Amino acid sequence: MEKSPTLNRGFILLILSYIAFISLGLPDGLHGVAWPGIRETFGLPIDAIALVMICSTVGYSVSGFFSGVTVRLMGVGGLLALSCGLTSLAQLTYSLTPIWPLFVGVAFLGGVGAGAIDAGVNNYVEKHYSERLMQWLHGSFGIGITAGPIIMTMGIQLTGRWRVGYMVVCAFQAVMALLFFLTRNLWERNSSGEEGEENETAPVEEASMGETLKMPGAWLSMLLFFLYVGSEIGLGLWVYSLLTQSRGVSPAVAGFITSSYWGMFTVGRFTAGLYTKKLTPRHLLYLSIGIALTGTVILTLFRGVAGSVTGIALIGFAIAPIFPALMSDTANRVGRRHVSNTIGMQISASGIGGAAVPSFAGVLARHFGIEVISPYMLTAFGLLLIFLLLARAKKDPQS
Repeated sequence: MEKSPTLNRGFILLILSYIAFISLGLPDGLHGVAWPGIRETFGLPIDAIALVMICSTVGYSVSGFFSGVTVRLMGVGGLLALSCGLTSLAQLTYSLTPIWPLFVGVAFLGGVGAGAIDAGVNNYVEKHYSERLMQWLHGSFGIGITAGPIIMTMGIQLTGRWRVGYMVVCAFQAVMALLFFLTRNLWERNSSGEEGEENETAPVEEASMGETLKMPGAWLSMLLFFLYVGSEIGLGLWVYSLLTQSRGVSPAVAGFITSSYWGMFTVGRFTAGLYTKKLTPRHLLYLSIGIALTGTVILTLFRGVAGSVTGIALIGFAIAPIFPALMSDTANRVGRRHVSNTIGMQISASGIGGAAVPSFAGVLARHFGIEVISPYMLTAFGLLLIFLLLARAKKDPQS
């Protein structure tokens, strides 16, 4: 039987959402592999990347926090087009600038673009699609962030220049910006993407931002995203340096091992989408964090290539469902009245954590050596588990 126009439109919007998250992930996979070359080009200490992370975080957090207002003004499609245009401009500047301060400053534009994509699409999918499709949305992010290290590694291997990887991603982002601009009118109609998997709920009176800010559960939810995203990006950023500077792995092999971290991450998210109907978000979160802790112990204790690869792959696979499961579990922590406000706050907190946790890891590595990275990540995952237990006990009784 021929599908209805509404169903076709919903399916197209779902695919576009996935493409948006591929484009979101691509830039995040570049810096870790490029960083040794960037340091050499500009004559920088190992923790100087914190400046890039800070500028990116400011842009990400501001745009994420105000994404609801921006979507109302521009629509989701217009927001995605503008955001991909900004990230494309940032990648172009990375690839061309001979000046370190400009490299740092343009990270703000990349952060603005990324924050708007992340918050806007997460809000859209949380309202209109199922938990399974939410997991697969974030699996699409995994595709992008897996491809990033491969693109950068191949660029360095073929040309000897780290700038080439940024040029390739710049071109991809520009194409995505054009695609979203041409399809921007599709987003004006809210339709569900897969028959039988709508995530529609009865309307509730939403809380004001002031009410949400008084909720301990909302602040604990922000802390969860701060810790999780910081840990995810932190290991992805520093594993290349850990392997090449401390564990005797060649740069080419280390680049592909870094990509395997994100590859297993991607596999984990798509796999999680298959069993979300069998596990609640809460049980999925506890299982994922427990396996991630096991992988981090292996990475800490076994410093050979086999132990490193095993620990890295296990962590990547284990943490994959955590972000989308935390997003889908938001109502269980704060109540349905506070979901819209809390999602924006969570996205902002994830941007801050994505800069602060890896940057502090760099400070520790500068003072205590690069091997401090793995026990540092072990501590972060342990705290994540503790705060998750606390957050679920702080739900608003009126919700």
